[in-house]
Amino acid sequence: MSTKTRGAKSAPEVPRPSASIILVSPSNQVLLLHRVVTSSAFPSAHVFPGGNLSLSQDGLVPPPEDPRRHEDGPAYRMAAIRECFEESGILLARQKNGGALLEVGEEQREQARKGVHGNTVRFQDWVTERGGVADVENLIPFTRWITPIHIPRRFTTQMYLYFLPLAMSGRASTTTTSHLPAARDTIIPAPTSDGGIEHTTASFLPPGTWLSQARAGEIILFPPQVYLLHLLSPFFSPSKILNTLSPDELQQQRERFIDFLRRADPPYEEMCISPQTLRGKREDGRLVLAVDSPGPELRGSGRKGDREKVVLVRFGKEGPREVEIVSKDDVSSKERKEKTGERL
Repeated sequence: MSTKTRGAKSAPEVPRPSASIILVSPSNQVLLLHRVVTSSAFPSAHVFPGGNLSLSQDGLVPPPEDPRRHEDGPAYRMAAIRECFEESGILLARQKNGGALLEVGEEQREQARKGVHGNTVRFQDWVTERGGVADVENLIPFTRWITPIHIPRRFTTQMYLYFLPLAMSGRASTTTTSHLPAARDTIIPAPTSDGGIEHTTASFLPPGTWLSQARAGEIILFPPQVYLLHLLSPFFSPSKILNTLSPDELQQQRERFIDFLRRADPPYEEMCISPQTLRGKREDGRLVLAVDSPGPELRGSGRKGDREKVVLVRFGKEGPREVEIVSKDDVSSKERKEKTGERL
């Protein structure tokens, strides 16, 4: 989201299809990338791996007038896997025969990242040549976000959750990555930047740590990132010293979170959010953004956002600050009390 807006008479831009991955490490930390200051989208912010769909790389999506354009589909899934590889170097692909995550040497991997980014290498072909297949099956839809109509650059972004395999556990998973081998059988490379093309750093940290850094003003997180990390944090913020949770405990965290996603109304897998300014600035200077609408493209479709929460945010020249996810009822109750106090 940006503070730049279109003129009142301009037709809104058609949202560009894009996809992002919330990548969860074997220790249940989340990957964020630090975008370069010259980026055309989310400059200087920390973001999840992701980017625009490519017709030649990922395939077709329905046309703009078709509501299915804003639904999970093969092209979105392929784009999420491809962009994660381009931006972090982590290849979410399985061996065709064994089912284990495909392992590629560093030199080959880095050459492929550059080739895929420059569109001189087709990602799916490169994976196939190495005996692999993109692991689109283990992507879990985790909300869709459509940029509001007053923003010049609009996107319809499918968010996905992907769990990297845990170390050997005594419990069988029935909800996530159940067919992938244990991490002790798989070498997962450390995430790296793309050499400063779009990002400068790539790091795994607990969701709560990312949120704490944003609250302290150390990093920039846009509302979608804060919203999703806010949902993840109660389940994946370590209750013990880092790296001391057992594989069984880590698996329990994952299963509880998946259950939470699917029990929501609507389920977070189906939720579609197009943030809208709910009212003018609050006394603290922050805007209140509603997240209950799917946006004009899906009006009348039956799709819904989050009716229980709102986003508080202060937009400045450097981007959003003081972003906070709170209950809509709490905000309304506080404002009613303030108005009552003014009348008294």
